[in-house]
Amino acid sequence: MTTKITRAWLLASAAVAASLCLAAPAQAQDHAGHDMDRMSDAQMTDAEMATMAVDAETMGASTPMRSPLGAYRMQRDASGTSWQPDASPMDGVMVHKGGWMLMGHALFNGVYDDQGGPRGDDKAFLAGMVMGMAQRPLGGGTLGFKAMLSPDPFMGKSGYPLLLATGETADGQTPLVDRQHPHDLFMELAASYSRPLGGGFDGSLYAGLPGEPAFGPPAFMHRQAAMDSPEAPITHHWFDSTHITFGVVTAGVSRQTWKVEASAFRGREPDQNRYDIETGRLDSVATRVSWNPTPNWALQASWTRINSPEALEPGDDEARTSLSALYARPFGNGGSLSATLAWARKDRIPGDALQAWLFEGAVKPDPHWTVFTRAEQVEQDELAGHHGGAATVRKLSVGAIYDVPLSDTVKLGFGGLASAFDAPAALGYDDPTGGMAFVRLKIG
Repeated sequence: MTTKITRAWLLASAAVAASLCLAAPAQAQDHAGHDMDRMSDAQMTDAEMATMAVDAETMGASTPMRSPLGAYRMQRDASGTSWQPDASPMDGVMVHKGGWMLMGHALFNGVYDDQGGPRGDDKAFLAGMVMGMAQRPLGGGTLGFKAMLSPDPFMGKSGYPLLLATGETADGQTPLVDRQHPHDLFMELAASYSRPLGGGFDGSLYAGLPGEPAFGPPAFMHRQAAMDSPEAPITHHWFDSTHITFGVVTAGVSRQTWKVEASAFRGREPDQNRYDIETGRLDSVATRVSWNPTPNWALQASWTRINSPEALEPGDDEARTSLSALYARPFGNGGSLSATLAWARKDRIPGDALQAWLFEGAVKPDPHWTVFTRAEQVEQDELAGHHGGAATVRKLSVGAIYDVPLSDTVKLGFGGLASAFDAPAALGYDDPTGGMAFVRLKIG
């Protein structure tokens, strides 16, 4: 079964990548136009966007800038139903066919990872994602579909070395510590529908198997300030570990710059079998309020009660609270600035309350160079054995990548990063450092 799924994923990935590359010449002028217009589009009024939508419908196509989840710009959409700043860049190859708007994006990182010290290890691996989206008008509203696949399972069940990281298991019996678990082959298979409710309000319904409930900021691989780094945050299981949830339904109401939404979802984290699709009762809840006061900011506050998230501790639940602010600003010559500041609290039921802080930043001075950084502080209780006592640990990473355009929609990047750590001496890390060197292929 695994061999068949592996072959199917490779064929699907190759087909998506090939279609993106083949579509690029035909769409190059249109895509370049979107790149030139996206800064001014972030400042468009709702009236101007409505006019653009009417013009697009007259031409028999849905406007590529409208979100499938409401009457706002597509640039605002991030992972699941989360929001990012309207001024964020929008990657992907867009094609209109009939009444459908289709969009595709692919990213692959070939990484060599070296984590030093007595608790470290090294490994070469492949990570990334292949994404596809489709939407069209239907019944006075908008129907949408999203799919995202990952090559992570091919790196092996134990994932890759990442000091101070914890979460999930490799074999269903032993917790992963100082390693980042691989994500599942199917990261998102979701459908949505939205329509106007009157009075400037829009209602939306999102369902995924898997999907992402209404909790936290966008998942780390979708945040503009984080997506150029190939490493996962050590705060991942505070902010966005629910981004792959095998069973989620989210209802939302939005109006111009704000949105309120609530989710019912399956609380159990994905198991060690990374190629399958799991099912179960929707036994957990989440709610989130999002507000984009200007095109440059995206703010959110969210709360969730998660039933039995850990397979090794089925009797324990969690409540989590999250606050975050995302910032984005484009500037001349294709450059941009982006940042994330976030806080989260994890209340184990029963157990301790553990907090996490995160700052991410990325500066793109021109279309070639990107410099990025991440600083984290987290209260961990799994580094000295499962629930072996809480310790405050910190990590700082700094890196850069240089992109070489191969075509209008394909880039090859060469990058690296270095990390420094702060942890109590009793944990036995002996002041290690870590680093990664990587090559990235980006389509879209």
